[in-house]
Formats: sequence, structure tokens, C-alpha cells
Amino acid sequence: MSRVCYFTGKKTRAGRSLARRGKAKYLGGVGRKTTGITKRKFKPNIQRVRALVNGTVCRIRVSAKAIKMGLVVKPPKRDWDGSKKDHGPELGASPTPKTSDSGTQGEE
Repeated sequence: MSRVCYFTGKKTRAGRSLARRGKAKYLGGVGRKTTGITKRKFKPNIQRVRALVNGTVCRIRVSAKAIKMGLVVKPPKRDWDGSKKDHGPELGASPTPKTSDSGTQGEE
């Protein structure tokens, strides 16, 4: 399995790392010198997520940037037991109105 983003195509890139020594000129030194150049890799932040691709749920490898940009469509949560359990009142339901028992207003 390669480290490539499904949506953005980001993958591992080659680069260099510079090792330096010395004090910068603007700080009163004679300047920074490069003492070594080594090869390195820049790896993308690839995550393995469940997503809807062409109407089917599958696991794909996507970069964190693709997730932040909203390119990944998450599938609905799985219902293991198949029945809808009663977890209390619905979030959008309004509470039942309370009736007042005093009833003495307006009477003489």
C-alpha cells in the first residue's frame, strides 16, 4: 500500500536537510556555514478512514488536508442491533405545557 492521498494525490517527496554552524552576521558573527547536506523525506499526513466513494462504503487513505477541506464524505453510523432504542425525548421536541391549578384569576 502506497502513501498517496486518494483525493489530492499527495505523496512522499524527496528533499535535503542542511546542518549549519556559526553565528549569524546580524548578531555579530562571521556568518552561518553549512557543514553537511543529507537527504531526507517529506511525508504527507495520511490517514485511513471509512468514506463513501461512488455510493459504497470503503476504507481509503486520505491526507489530513483533504479531511479539513471537506473532500471526504463520512458514511452514516452503523446500527448493530437493527432496532431503534428509546434514548429519551427527541432533541427538537418541545416540552409539554404545564397547566396552572390556581384558577382564581378573574373570579370575584
